[in-house]
Amino acid sequence: MVLSPGGPGDGFYGWGMGHMAVSEHTGQVDQVDQGQVRRRSLPWATRYQRQMVLLDGVCGLLVGLGALLGGFPGAAQPVLYVAATAGLPVLWVSWVAMFGGYDTRFIGLGSEEFRRVINSAISLMAAIAIASYAWKLDFARGYVLIALPGLAVFNIAARYAMRKQLHQQRERGQHMRRVTAVGHASAVADLIVQLRRDRFHGLEVVNACVADYTELTEIEGVPVIGGFDDAARVAASTGADMVAVLACPEMDGLALRRLAWELEKDGTDLCVAPALMDVAGPRTTVRSVAGLPLLQVDHAELAGIKRVIKTFSDMFIATAALIAFSPLMVFIAVAIALDSRGPVLFTQTRVGKNGQPFPVLKFRTMVADAELRQEALLPLNEGDGVLFKLRHDPRVTTVGSFLRRWSLDELPQLLNVMLGDMSLVGPRPPLPVEAALYSDDVYRRLAVKPGMTGLWQISGRSDLSHQDAVRLDLRYVENWTLALDLQILWKTCAAVAKGRGAY
Repeated sequence: MVLSPGGPGDGFYGWGMGHMAVSEHTGQVDQVDQGQVRRRSLPWATRYQRQMVLLDGVCGLLVGLGALLGGFPGAAQPVLYVAATAGLPVLWVSWVAMFGGYDTRFIGLGSEEFRRVINSAISLMAAIAIASYAWKLDFARGYVLIALPGLAVFNIAARYAMRKQLHQQRERGQHMRRVTAVGHASAVADLIVQLRRDRFHGLEVVNACVADYTELTEIEGVPVIGGFDDAARVAASTGADMVAVLACPEMDGLALRRLAWELEKDGTDLCVAPALMDVAGPRTTVRSVAGLPLLQVDHAELAGIKRVIKTFSDMFIATAALIAFSPLMVFIAVAIALDSRGPVLFTQTRVGKNGQPFPVLKFRTMVADAELRQEALLPLNEGDGVLFKLRHDPRVTTVGSFLRRWSLDELPQLLNVMLGDMSLVGPRPPLPVEAALYSDDVYRRLAVKPGMTGLWQISGRSDLSHQDAVRLDLRYVENWTLALDLQILWKTCAAVAKGRGAY
């Protein structure tokens, strides 16, 4: 059994999907040579894999033709370039396959699929350069510099579109993997709720095996069928594709090994959630010590050169964005002034890094005396915790409703980023009354600068509960990387365009 930790977008919230010599290939259970286990896959995964191969081949052909026709119409050796263009699709598909670019474990989730495509392009460029030098091929450098980087970008964009289509299908309940959850009732309930909310992960809990199964018949509408010892039997009898074992002391090394042996017979995948649920990705490394697989957890990157790079990048981008959006911001300010009486900007004290208060800036979206009217609206509060939320708040102005819909009211926070109080990406800046109620664990949110956007922004915005927002902020703090920031910024554009959860 191999337990490999996943990143924030891989598997289920940092799970590693350990394929116990079991992978997705043929769409059925096949008997193989003695000494090996049976392997099975889901038919839709096999079809998706074939579609990726076809898509990569088409991308290779189109990019090759573009480089040939656009960049080298008068090449001295046209036959060489025509042959290269014709062979590029086959070479590209073969190269991506060699680098594991069609591994079905990464279907629809995380950045590993895209990283392997990029690695394929870089290594293929190096291989062609070496081959040209070794065999003295008169091959233009420009052809390679145009075709292969262009192919990687084009291919990643095409695969991203293909992934989004898969996510839409999963939202409709298609292409899901059936999961048998094993653990204590509270942990199983959390798993069920989170997987139902984020269906794009492609996992659906169909039954559960829990410690106190004699006292339960169902959890969150999912039937409880047995205890820990029944997991393999339940998975086989109900056709589950995966058994997900949540952190619990009863499922120790010996119990997991026995479960793996039982699941091996039917080719069922085993997924194990470590006790440290929200720490994953670059911070985790599996090491073999004295024959034991140990999960090493590095410290979170709260300081150092990468944080310095993040700070300077934030200030540079914020300055450039303020210059670019200045005409729009002037127009918004005029619209607010004409729509209702009161100041154009709304200033509110929020808590920043290490608990330091600072004034956060926004365009005013409510009537000037909104805070005085809040007490009368408290019985209608739809939020939990100390936050006041009201989907149809009568205090919001006409212009303010439009600004909130497209998150334009937050543009002045670029000034907060320039001043160093905020970052482009980070946890949500809390109110002082909210921060005062933080436990020691939740106070961890304040270890970094708050952000204009974050995991909470791309995961539901105002539709999130206070508990979910806290959980996402803590995940960001624990697993921060520059690559994660770029991913969040990219997804923020899509979240704002959809406008869901904005009120």
